[in-house]
Amino acid sequence: MPRLGFVVSEFNRDITYQMELLGREHAAFLGAEVSSVIYVPGVFDMPLAVRKLLRRTDIDAVVTLGAVIQGDTAHDEVVTQHAARTIMDLALEFDKPVSLGITGPRMSRADAQKRVDYAKRAVEAAVKMIRRMEE
Repeated sequence: MPRLGFVVSEFNRDITYQMELLGREHAAFLGAEVSSVIYVPGVFDMPLAVRKLLRRTDIDAVVTLGAVIQGDTAHDEVVTQHAARTIMDLALEFDKPVSLGITGPRMSRADAQKRVDYAKRAVEAAVKMIRRMEE
C-alpha cells in the first residue's frame, strides 16, 4: 500500500480544508494510506515540511496542497513559482515523488473554489509515480 505524506497550507484554509478532505478520500479510493500530515502557514513554507517527510522511510511520496490567490501585487506568482521549483528539486534530491497540488497563481477565490478537486489529481499523480518507480 502506497504511504503518502501530506503538506497542507493553512493560508486560505477554507479552500485547503476541502482539498485535504478530497485528497484523503481519493487516497483511500486508490488504496493508499495518508501516513502523516504537516500543516504549514502558507505555500512559501512548504519546502521545509516536504523535506522532513521525504527523509522518513515510512513515506513513499509527498502531496502538497495549497491555494495561492491573486492579490494586488505579483506575490502570488513569486510564491507559486519558487515553491514549485523547490518542491521539484526536493523530489530529485530524495528520489521520491512529490506532487504539486498547489493551485494558482493568477487565481481568484472563486477560481480556487472551483479547483479544490485538483487535490485528487495531486494524490493520483503521487500514487502513479510510486507504482511506476517500483516497476
